[in-house]
Amino acid sequence: MELLKRVHAHNIVAWAKDRPEVVVLSADLTSSSEADLFRDTYPDRFFSFGLSEQNMLSVAGGMAREGLTPFVHTFAVFIYRRAYDQIAMSVAYPNLRVRMIGFLPGILTPGGATHQAIEDIAVMRALPNMTILETGDATDVESVLDVAQAVDGPVYVRMLRGEIPRLFDASEPMRFNRARILSRGTDIALLTSGICTEEAMRATSVLKARGVSIQHLHVTTLKPFTDPAVLEAAAGAKYGVITMENHSVIGGLGTAVAEVMVEAGLGKRLVRIGIPDVFAHGASRQYLMKELGLDAMALVRKVEQMVGQALGITEEDLAAVRLTAVHSDAKAEAL
Repeated sequence: MELLKRVHAHNIVAWAKDRPEVVVLSADLTSSSEADLFRDTYPDRFFSFGLSEQNMLSVAGGMAREGLTPFVHTFAVFIYRRAYDQIAMSVAYPNLRVRMIGFLPGILTPGGATHQAIEDIAVMRALPNMTILETGDATDVESVLDVAQAVDGPVYVRMLRGEIPRLFDASEPMRFNRARILSRGTDIALLTSGICTEEAMRATSVLKARGVSIQHLHVTTLKPFTDPAVLEAAAGAKYGVITMENHSVIGGLGTAVAEVMVEAGLGKRLVRIGIPDVFAHGASRQYLMKELGLDAMALVRKVEQMVGQALGITEEDLAAVRLTAVHSDAKAEAL
């Protein structure tokens, strides 16, 4: 598997070269949110606000009114928790073209509850006019700026940073409100997002070898959530639907899928894999994914329960799971 470093840092510099209206805003986490290369390349288009996220979002709204396209960079948790009122009144209500790039979503940070954005999708989904995107690999990161820029209104992006795998072909970019179909099958419909897709891909390869047929969709657009492929996959699943996400089970991908199924009158079983209704503590990504039941083995166990059959899959069968250094020089998880 190809691993790439600082994908967003290099991508936004190249992408913004002929877009002088694009400006980058940072709140004292410039390097940690991979905005440092943009700052060094286009210093006149970079603005540092210190620890003042509320002010930063209000200024971003003002910039958008003047014809600029501000890209706000900081940790995901600091965008929606610290500046929610400013996002609602200065950005979402006037429906302005502000792009909020949130790094370390969910349990990607070892910083504990103060730094873990585990309910950001739930909060931002409730805001009128808001679009929500989530990246799952290097190809998603490389193409999410095009997708966001095409939206005529505010966009919140759950962004990956540091050392990122390339799971999808570079020639097949993210598409707005269209899931990637990663495998086709009729037993189970599996919908995943973010870092959980990589875990799911390892599990599905083993499950397929054990005779389980899975329709696997990687979801990158969490709002709007009207991709017809979601309902088609759910309707065609013999046993039911499983969702898997790096977010609370309340208000995220699983909830969005449940809403679609209920509104369509689809009476299928739905199992949601995600962070339980608890605050997580500080630990590595691998530790927390295992502890909270977000890893490949957790998916295997849910599939076994759904099909009513023990498949005999062990940790050794999933030994190809990649383990990333917690504090690599690419800042995979460190602050």
